[in-house]
Amino acid sequence: MKLPRRHFVRLAVAAAALPAVSRVAGAQTYPTQPVRIIVGFGAGGAPDVVGRLIGQWLSERLGQPFIVENRPGATGNIATEAVVRAAPDGSTLLVVGTWNANNAALYPNLGFDFMRDIAPVASIGNVPYVMVVDPSFPAKTVPELVAYAKANPGKLSMASPGIGTTPHLVGELFRFMAGVDIVHVPYRSSAAALTDLLGGQVQMTFGPLPSTIEYIRTGKLRALAVTTETRLKLLPEIPTVAEFMPGYEGSGRYGIGAPKNTPVEIIDKLNREINACLADPKMQARFADLGVEATPMTPAQFGKLIAAETEKWGKVIRAANIKVE
Repeated sequence: MKLPRRHFVRLAVAAAALPAVSRVAGAQTYPTQPVRIIVGFGAGGAPDVVGRLIGQWLSERLGQPFIVENRPGATGNIATEAVVRAAPDGSTLLVVGTWNANNAALYPNLGFDFMRDIAPVASIGNVPYVMVVDPSFPAKTVPELVAYAKANPGKLSMASPGIGTTPHLVGELFRFMAGVDIVHVPYRSSAAALTDLLGGQVQMTFGPLPSTIEYIRTGKLRALAVTTETRLKLLPEIPTVAEFMPGYEGSGRYGIGAPKNTPVEIIDKLNREINACLADPKMQARFADLGVEATPMTPAQFGKLIAAETEKWGKVIRAANIKVE
């Protein structure tokens, strides 16, 4: 039987619309199964807790379990590769962070390209660092520390939790912009670095806010500046490095990513829910306890931030010739 032309056209238009209708329907019903949130570090650390807070919120809002799965190793690369290889259907997500931007330059032979293979879903927040010194150190301000370092090249030591970590790179950025010779002393953890700073074996570090704030408040460490663009609500009296060194900014970042080709409708749905989480005062307070300042963004904005961070820290790593062991 020969179909009338008008009937044929209607069938063709309907068939062409099916993929779009299917995608929209898929986003409306998403998720239809438990979702894994992969974290590249062990249980109990800040990335793990961030992932669990987001997972709990999404579980309650979307009606399916969002389960954190820890895959530590290789500074987050093992977890990232697992998500790169996962099905792009929203069933596997990744807690992303500044380590991903760093690793792009630190590990030249990765089996994936983070910028190409992970789709940005949502920003979670910034992680401030604080430049702290031993109270016996003579410098009480950033300009005084720079003057001391220039007068005593190679005598000022800076602790970090390891080569290529964000505190290390934040310090390297400061060293370059200030034009000073500071000796980097890597440790295996932030706790070990702080222990030797408190004991006087090293003179300074860029410590994460949660680990340093009580030492600052009790006078066991002296805070000279924070690394964020603006002053922190928790330490409003402490200036930013940028107040003395315009253009300096050295925050860490947290966010959520997904395998490339994940449907945009699913990404947008997750983005809306995560931004709602970041707008909730109780959740903001819980993130603040971790030293994370909530920074909601669209997926496109978060993607631009990741690109900028990758370029920024890549330049620092290459200029300092930093190599992981």
